[in-house]
Amino acid sequence: MPSKELIGNPSGTGPSSAGPQLVLLLLAFATELAAGSWCSPYALAVTSDGKTLYVACATANRVEVFDTALKKVIRTIDTPAPATGLVLSHDAAKLYVTCAAPVSKVLIIDTASGKSLLSVSAGHTAEAPTLSPDGSRLYVSNKFSGDVSVIDTKAAKELRRLQAVREPMGSALSKDGRLLFVINSVPAGRADAGYVAAGISIFDTAAFSPAGRIQLPNGSAELRAIDVSPDGAYGAVTHLLARYYLPTTQLERGWMETNALSILDVPGKKLLATVLLDEPDLGAANPWAVRFSADGRQLVVSHAGTHEISLIDAAALIKKIKETSRETSDDLSFLAGLRKRIQLQGRGPRALALAGNRAYACGYFSDTLEEIDLKTLRSATIAELPTAPMTVARRGEMLFNDGSICFQGWQSCSSCHSPDARVDALNWDLMNDGLGNPKNVKSLLFAHRTPPAMSHGVRGSAELAVRAGIRYILFTVRPEEDAVALDEFLKSLQPVPSPHLVSGKLSPAAERGKALFMDSKVGCAKCHPPGLYTDLQTYDTGTRAPTDSSPDFDTPTLVEVWRTAPYLHNGSSATLRDVLTIANPHDKHGRTSHLTPTEIDDLVAFLLSL
Repeated sequence: MPSKELIGNPSGTGPSSAGPQLVLLLLAFATELAAGSWCSPYALAVTSDGKTLYVACATANRVEVFDTALKKVIRTIDTPAPATGLVLSHDAAKLYVTCAAPVSKVLIIDTASGKSLLSVSAGHTAEAPTLSPDGSRLYVSNKFSGDVSVIDTKAAKELRRLQAVREPMGSALSKDGRLLFVINSVPAGRADAGYVAAGISIFDTAAFSPAGRIQLPNGSAELRAIDVSPDGAYGAVTHLLARYYLPTTQLERGWMETNALSILDVPGKKLLATVLLDEPDLGAANPWAVRFSADGRQLVVSHAGTHEISLIDAAALIKKIKETSRETSDDLSFLAGLRKRIQLQGRGPRALALAGNRAYACGYFSDTLEEIDLKTLRSATIAELPTAPMTVARRGEMLFNDGSICFQGWQSCSSCHSPDARVDALNWDLMNDGLGNPKNVKSLLFAHRTPPAMSHGVRGSAELAVRAGIRYILFTVRPEEDAVALDEFLKSLQPVPSPHLVSGKLSPAAERGKALFMDSKVGCAKCHPPGLYTDLQTYDTGTRAPTDSSPDFDTPTLVEVWRTAPYLHNGSSATLRDVLTIANPHDKHGRTSHLTPTEIDDLVAFLLSL
């Protein structure tokens, strides 16, 4: 039996208790199922000699230490919350582990003993730690805090936070450590603008100040990972490239959604090119992890939706990018001859680790580890991690993230709704209410409890919407049991605690805002009564666009409204303040015109706390 070292407070009391943090496990990974039922490997780290592989098991709250020669787990390290990120010190003596919670923990593990040396608090839902070249600083992306924790590794304390744009999911450093590149996974701002895309924030690590921003092509969203080449010259970012400005009438040739890799000029702090990972008749859904080989000659990308990896000739790719004069982000044949696709046996590879001529991938939904020989292109399962029987809801989560069930593998449900069924912040022109009237993607949280579905309520229930989505978005036919599984997954979703709460409670401003919300003179609670914060009715809110078929819109739940911007059916309000002021001149969705700026601030503070 592998040894276990308990980290945290075994009594289950006090601020270090794993108990409250287990709640986030269910929330952030979108299931109501008991923590530890499955491993759900989410991050990997490997020693330079390739002998030891560390596996962050998100829904099991632990790190497995795997001997690649013996092909077995030699130690298990329990964590106080979901293990979401790993990085080894340069001498491999320490392992840094991010544990996601409303107040996350970063554990510093002694790799020789497997024991925790120290822990440091970080922001809301920390992941993807990045270590500086000299090992003195650790940069941790706090997804829901919207910032990056800068941690002094020697003093084991957080120095400060760097403010990102929206939902930072990872970072990478320039070779000298002076520039930090942070990927923002979701676009910010209005969705009805001509350009809507997520991008990359750049920080000067000496001055702790912004040092630029790299814009990605229009439609870029779901940024998942970033890596910098060993020579420091180039960066690579995985993301989706949505063709949201087209009606969703087909999938052929990436009409609706493509899957992309953006190459950066790191010293120049600019985008070189965005290339498509798809082929003309075969999508490569949901690219996730990306890694340069140690010699910089190869780029490896995992595809969590189509359960494969891409092995790309990095030098040839850069050369072709520099020599071409045409637009690459629409060219489905640009990687022809430069890339090999290797099918994996596991399901949902969200992490990669490279050592020599070996790549390691893990199946998030299959609880498997695979080893890929980068010379022979052969893959083999080297471990089946402890797991539990597949439940209907868990299978639904797997299908929700599975691009292989889509026609030609272009996308999955998660391509527009994120892996935990929320939003991509884009407008899409679905055909369920006519042509030419795009609607902002809605979170699927509580979708089955708050019928009807869609902004105009054109689907009588979420069940109908799920089945229509399979047919008209994935363009496929699936057995009824798949739709039932998707229903069960969506029903299992629970809200994530808001980052605007203070020690889990409303701030003084939010308390004042709550009083305004409940005040009949303002009228918010009439249509959004506490509980689900919707009365399940449709209303003319005064926000009808000329292309809308009806002036009446479904009243959405306000639960988790803090993470679903932009707002209104067409994403025309970037903030809740805009909803209450600019978009409400006639007081049709709440009587707010008489409120003072301070009262508006208080009301917004309450809404952001839900």
